Amino acid sequence: MKNKFKAFICVIIPILLAFVLNTKFGSVPPLLKFLNPFTGFWQNAEKMSVAKKSTISLKGTQETVEVVFDDRMIPHIFAKNDHDVYYTQGYITAMNRLWQMDFQTRFAAGRLSEVVGAKAIEVDRYQRRMGMVYGAENSLKGMMEDPKSKAMIEAYTAGINDYIHSLSSAQLPLEYKILDFTPEDWTPLKCALLLKQMSAVLAMGSDEFYMSNILKKYGPEVTADLFPDYPFREDPIIPVGTKWDFKPLQVPKTPAGFTEMTTGKVKTKVLEDGIGSNNWALSGAKTASGYPILANDPHLNLTLPSIWYQIQLNAPGLNAYGVSLPGAPGITIGFNKDIAWGVTNVAADVLDFYQIKFKDQTHKQYKYNNAWKNTTVRLETIKIRGAKNEIDTVFYTHHGPVVYFQKPEKLSMADNVPTGNALRWIAHDKSNELMTFYLLNRGKNYNDYRKALTYYTAPAQNFIFASSANDIAITANGKFPLKWKDQGKFILDGSDPKNDWQGWIPYAENPTVKNPERNFVSSANQSSTDPSYPYYINWEFGSYERGKRINDRLKAMTKATADSIRIMQSDSYSILAQDLLPALISKIDPAKLNATQKEALEITSKWDKFFTAKAIGGSIFDLWTKRLFIDIWDDEFTIASVPMRYPSKDRTVELILKDPGSKWFDNVNTPQKETLNDLVNEAFKYTCDSLERKYGPIGKRWQWANVKQTHVPHLANIPGMGSETLLIGGAKSTINALGEKNGPSWRMVVELGKTPKGHGVYPGGQSGNPGSFFYDDMLGTWADGKLYDLYLMQSAEDTRGKVLSRLKISKK
Repeated sequence: MKNKFKAFICVIIPILLAFVLNTKFGSVPPLLKFLNPFTGFWQNAEKMSVAKKSTISLKGTQETVEVVFDDRMIPHIFAKNDHDVYYTQGYITAMNRLWQMDFQTRFAAGRLSEVVGAKAIEVDRYQRRMGMVYGAENSLKGMMEDPKSKAMIEAYTAGINDYIHSLSSAQLPLEYKILDFTPEDWTPLKCALLLKQMSAVLAMGSDEFYMSNILKKYGPEVTADLFPDYPFREDPIIPVGTKWDFKPLQVPKTPAGFTEMTTGKVKTKVLEDGIGSNNWALSGAKTASGYPILANDPHLNLTLPSIWYQIQLNAPGLNAYGVSLPGAPGITIGFNKDIAWGVTNVAADVLDFYQIKFKDQTHKQYKYNNAWKNTTVRLETIKIRGAKNEIDTVFYTHHGPVVYFQKPEKLSMADNVPTGNALRWIAHDKSNELMTFYLLNRGKNYNDYRKALTYYTAPAQNFIFASSANDIAITANGKFPLKWKDQGKFILDGSDPKNDWQGWIPYAENPTVKNPERNFVSSANQSSTDPSYPYYINWEFGSYERGKRINDRLKAMTKATADSIRIMQSDSYSILAQDLLPALISKIDPAKLNATQKEALEITSKWDKFFTAKAIGGSIFDLWTKRLFIDIWDDEFTIASVPMRYPSKDRTVELILKDPGSKWFDNVNTPQKETLNDLVNEAFKYTCDSLERKYGPIGKRWQWANVKQTHVPHLANIPGMGSETLLIGGAKSTINALGEKNGPSWRMVVELGKTPKGHGVYPGGQSGNPGSFFYDDMLGTWADGKLYDLYLMQSAEDTRGKVLSRLKISKK
């Protein structure tokens, strides 16, 4: 018996060990596979040296393709036809960023549970219920209808799949080994999903639930006063006074009583400040060369691997350089010999929620135009690792999907969704954004630029343009619904046809300007136009400060060079501090301050209003104004049972500067009557005490960079695979719009001319492999505010590029 027991132990323990070591538990990878010297993570450590020449044969190419990798491992693809250039773009991008592409599209499609298990189920439900896959399927229809974009996406997909099929288990990217799954075949739908995800990042936030609660509590007069449709100061994207050279369509009439809409008790997510972008272009009249200079720095969440992937595409009729989104063909922001282009977010209101009145609990019919209309049902099958599939039923109205009947308890993403409401979102419509970039990449002049924009639907972008023919232009571009004023500012009644979107603003009538008298064009997410524009795009845009600072600097600039513009991209001067700080300091009573507070006041009074890395005044001003705004608004606009939002920063500044006796400065929760001076002093003392508690006596630890804590995390927040804290300046309201983990995801400056010169950098590297030197090699240059030269090579033999290696792809 004893021997049998021993034999049993001898057999069962190895089996258990084999099972345990080959199984993923929580965030711990299967250790046996992960540590295997032949297939595990050891294989992801790349050599510092790179083979100077290599060749491969692939069935997917039609002719020989040459790929030149420069000294930052940026591929310059030289192909002899369109198919081969996009096929190779797919192959090479997957070679560097396969896991990132896979993860991002799984996230967009609501498929994370397949690889991480049930803990992602609510995220997956959310993505499906927001109609991400539904929208991607509709977009794909648009892409496949045009033979050029169809061929483009199919070639790109084939390239990715040929790379996937070439991989052995040892060659899998590191994250696959940590998370223990393998890549699947790429599909054209994934390209569409990636573009949907960008729409979601830039346009999915919504305030209309807050606004509806505010309207219900305070009425139309107070709502209009505290949440005006146009800020008290503005420096819009299209210069004030620009003439609208068209006869506008008739805008639908505002339905009577639309402000009487109500909403449930919904806590929603506020749009994140600092997620935006800058771009500008100067005409030759303001540059040293006599040719235009164009600059662009899109502000997004910063991640490793980087959001962008640099690439040059060369084929007959095409020679462009810039950044692409890994997972989508073409170049999104870049330049060629004749033109340069860039984008910032418009912040158009193209996402509305409609209250739905269902006939009964079956949700099969809903009221519309005094009749009952049928819903349609979409079944979403969610695969879950280690568990049975879940089938989620989503009801669709003619507006769009009813996202939730019951909200999940612990999913902050769902905070921006009211229950029982249908979602109308432009990203659900058929579209073909790929053609915009296909045409821009090949563009030669202003007319080509304008034609390219007509294909673009969402997310709406301020497309900036400059050409070697000395034209500059900017267009707030996208497919904008023809709305009555304030349509979508509040939740809409879904039963009334008058609340539907009733047509579109013609593309030719989107806000645009070409070669304005001031000799520059610019945008920083502020209002697109002055109030004379005849159509309604939105009631609130990005804050005024960045746009104002950009325009001030460009107005004063003469004989600009690439270096002038590079320095300007890192500008950290605060217009908010310029406007507000003198008024705040004048209200401080020094006699009531302790020693630390007096020292802090002296530092802040002498602060030059630049958010530099060492600026202690910046740390004090930032926390001081945040606390002051809370002191002003929290008593009236934070009620647990009625979720609302604060009035905007612009409106608050206006009250402080122009109406210091406003009733809103009194705290209604106290018996005494507070004044603005009381709040300013309280907020200042609170700020000093908070900083002292957290960072000790005034000194190095109070410096802005230490307080701000900018860093670049890993895309999936895997510990140890993000950056250290970067001790750098910049703040959300400055041109160098840097927060804790968002900021300029790509900085580009292009000097147009007979031979264009590009300069650029992003916070990361070309490789998605943490074991590669090229994973984050550009991070230091980016943090220092410097740029690399970008090599727009004319041929594979062009000597202007510093060549690291060459790859020849021949047809098998």
